[in-house]
Amino acid sequence: MTVRQLQGAGRYPDGGGLYLQITPTGARSWIFRYRAAGRERQMGLGPLEFVSLAEAREKARSARLQRYNGEDPLGARIGRRPKVVSAPKGVTFREAMTAYIETNKAAWRNEKHIQQWSSTLETYAVPHFGRKVLADIETADVLNALKPIWLTKSETASRLRGRIEAVLNWGAAQGHRQGENPARWKGHIEMILPAKSKVAKVKHHAALDYKEMPRFMASMRSQGGVGVLALRFVILTAARTGEVIGADWSEIDFDSKVWTVPASRMKAGREHRVPLSASALEILERQRQAWFEIEARRYRKTLKDGEAGPIGPVFWGQLAGKGLSNMALLAVLRRMGRDDLTSHGFRSSFRDWAAEETEFQSEVVEMALAHTIGNKVEAAYRRGDLFEKRRALMSQWAEACEPQQLG
Repeated sequence: MTVRQLQGAGRYPDGGGLYLQITPTGARSWIFRYRAAGRERQMGLGPLEFVSLAEAREKARSARLQRYNGEDPLGARIGRRPKVVSAPKGVTFREAMTAYIETNKAAWRNEKHIQQWSSTLETYAVPHFGRKVLADIETADVLNALKPIWLTKSETASRLRGRIEAVLNWGAAQGHRQGENPARWKGHIEMILPAKSKVAKVKHHAALDYKEMPRFMASMRSQGGVGVLALRFVILTAARTGEVIGADWSEIDFDSKVWTVPASRMKAGREHRVPLSASALEILERQRQAWFEIEARRYRKTLKDGEAGPIGPVFWGQLAGKGLSNMALLAVLRRMGRDDLTSHGFRSSFRDWAAEETEFQSEVVEMALAHTIGNKVEAAYRRGDLFEKRRALMSQWAEACEPQQLG
């Protein structure tokens, strides 16, 4: 029986993947069936009226040779090559972001800062242009990331813009892109989006009236716990919460009554010396004795002051060798029924007290708060840190906070 004598719809095999296909309407054509990438595929070789059996066999043989050489016969057809999705040529934003963070994390203050950088970009930038190569990122891409949060989360949006700009600047320095930075603010984004100060009210940290401080501190002294001691220390030193919970015994000089915070842990990136009042030293002494007691229980012997340590964090948490979380201080305020306050707000209490109740110059108060001097000329002439004046200031502050020490 010849191929032209075959009747009925179906596929009739000739061998080697070659079939004669007859449709229900009677149309006859040659097809080559094979498998590629785990899927069955079929390739038309032409209708029977134009392609003879011999010609179909030759076409099938050529297709089998292509399969033997690792090619896809359908993909190799001229004019019918499958679209190949190739890897982008160049560094993507996400790759640049990762490289930038890895390069700069040694200069950043702590792990939280590193995590915030990564989280902000992953959450708001990467979904819009994370897979886009740096050279192709345009202003429209940056705006797509900024606009959804510019009015509702202005602080986050402002930081996001700055971080995108930094990553793109890094890419330009590495030769991955050219031209102006589409995330720059001056003369660019500022012409498109309103300034942060125009859309968001400044939110001040809740502060306690300094006149209420003696009663508040007396209430704290009646409580126990490391969190209470750390919060008292925050108040008495007018330090930032992060500086206190990150304090290490190596920074404390009991003889000189000084706490030296290294530049790596300061917001301004400069070393800061804090004079310690008698009340602040009392807290440190309690923590030092507690450390010796813990070590004595651990080694089952009596440790004498100076025999070893203390080492590690001054204010430790539940995990050995780990400092307190800033949530521990908020928990103290919550237990006291003062959810309306924040630990950072006590710096404002100190500033108000100094302005209202003392004769100290504003520069002394600003240096006690480790603020950067705004006037560049004044800063250039005054190279000291007014330490002795600050010691007197902090001593008076301690007396104002705890006029009657309860022991």
